[in-house]
Amino acid sequence: MRRYELTDEAWLRLEPLMPAAKPGGRWNDHRTTLNGMFWVLNSGAPWRDMPDRYGKWPSVYHRYRRWTRDGLIDRILRTLQLELDADGRIDWSQFNIDGSNIRAERSAAGARKKGGRATNRTITDLADHEGVGAASFIW
Repeated sequence: MRRYELTDEAWLRLEPLMPAAKPGGRWNDHRTTLNGMFWVLNSGAPWRDMPDRYGKWPSVYHRYRRWTRDGLIDRILRTLQLELDADGRIDWSQFNIDGSNIRAERSAAGARKKGGRATNRTITDLADHEGVGAASFIW
């Protein structure tokens, strides 16, 4: 087995959740396609760098997008979560989700206000004085 690929046990859990193959055309099997998706998502590499053993990257990418859009990925995750939790295989103490979001004003990042002057006045004002240069702040 290679890195990021499904084990036989994992595939046995996922196989019944996969959509039936449509007639016509040559489709990559679902396990190979999922392994390609996992390789890209876990490695952080671009889709174009996916190894050829998983099939053509556009095919894997388009199936990933279709399954995501159709909600298949969410249904798989929900089903697995329920099964694994029922088996006592999820340690909920390992999850820590922080949903807070604090937005800073644009001026907090040094953006100019309507008056056209930088908001970081301390540095700007000190730099305007004669004899005070950047070197005086570095020891």
